[in-house]
Amino acid sequence: MSGAPGLVKIPELRNKIIFTLVTLAIYRLGVHIPTPGVDGAALQAAFANMQGTIFGWFNLFSGGALERFSIFALGIMPYISSSIIFQLLTVMVPYLAELQKEGEQGRKKITQYTRYGTVILCFVQGFGIATTLQAYSNPPVVLEPGFAFKLMTTITLTGGTMFLVWLGEQISERGIGNGTSIIIFAGIAARIPQGISSAFSLLRSGELNIGKLILVAALIAAVFFIIIFFERASRRIPVHYAKRVVGRKVYGGQNTHIPLKLNTSGVIPPIFASSLLMFPATIGTFVAAGVLQTVSSWLSPGGWLYEILFVGLIFFFCYFYTAVVFKTEDVADNLKKYGGFVPGIRPGENTVRYIDYVLTRLTLSGAVYIAAICVLPTIMSETLKVPFYFGGTSVLILVGVALDTVAQIETFMLSRNYEGFMKHARVKGRAAYT
Repeated sequence: MSGAPGLVKIPELRNKIIFTLVTLAIYRLGVHIPTPGVDGAALQAAFANMQGTIFGWFNLFSGGALERFSIFALGIMPYISSSIIFQLLTVMVPYLAELQKEGEQGRKKITQYTRYGTVILCFVQGFGIATTLQAYSNPPVVLEPGFAFKLMTTITLTGGTMFLVWLGEQISERGIGNGTSIIIFAGIAARIPQGISSAFSLLRSGELNIGKLILVAALIAAVFFIIIFFERASRRIPVHYAKRVVGRKVYGGQNTHIPLKLNTSGVIPPIFASSLLMFPATIGTFVAAGVLQTVSSWLSPGGWLYEILFVGLIFFFCYFYTAVVFKTEDVADNLKKYGGFVPGIRPGENTVRYIDYVLTRLTLSGAVYIAAICVLPTIMSETLKVPFYFGGTSVLILVGVALDTVAQIETFMLSRNYEGFMKHARVKGRAAYT
């Protein structure tokens, strides 16, 4: 492998990368297409008063689509919220649990139910946003208020989110990386140039001194380094395969290991936690009730209750998602089936308990790491009074998705090199035989 030149030499990989980039370009183009019936200038003025609230947080994950009130204003977060709901339901509802065990067909049905849930959430959130904008009168944001505006806006925003869901699925199937994560990555990355420009503008105007800017830059670099280090960290469980004689051939007799990542769940916990906290806070913002308004203010990013719940949800989703993607019983059964065992541990139930014990401790360490990365930079930036947003969650998503995508590219290149090597060996073997 030789980096970028190697990518160009593999047509299939090159096509996947080009497809992903074209799809992301379509997404970014849609961010600039406004929803009809809204005064853009008045919306910008209204949104300036909403910075630091749940709307500012939504705007980050939508890649700036909310402040423009584009057709992608809801982003892909309703789909993630629906995914969370159905992943939790697969544990509690026997019918969904059976569907998950059916393999590909069952997963397709659950995915279909997730889409239906996304449509419902989009209608609720879209109607709430339309109602909120229509009630905003200083200055008026909606050009022609009424039920027709609410209905048109709800349908437009729902259609925009479902189009993003489709784009994400196309990236997963025909491009590189996980489509949903790539879209969120693109939305956050699109805000980086604006953040840099804002920082230098504040520096020139004297609102930000050079010492604080260097300190923040050093903090960002340290966070990047820590994330890369921990995302690549793993615990290796040694495995020995006993020798087996089948006919005249001897199998096994080799030592290997099971690599357990420190952060098995990747960037899923902070994304799920953010999405879950956004939903009740958003409903509280839309509904003009005293209790819900209070709850909405409590759940605004940066508040002490929000940070506590955020950390708690990160821990929950770290354990939950690890349990979903890593089945210790299946690993132990496969080891026993092929004559493998962990030295000093009996095959079967004892191996399951041992792997569970190691995985539980690793997951705890991973949850502490993710929570620290997501919360501490935000607290430090608040302490330093940094006049622009810098959050650990966005940095974790950027680095995590980038590392996962690079890993997929490397795996693809290795598999193609291996196929080419085997094909070359077969050709040489036939030539030697003839």
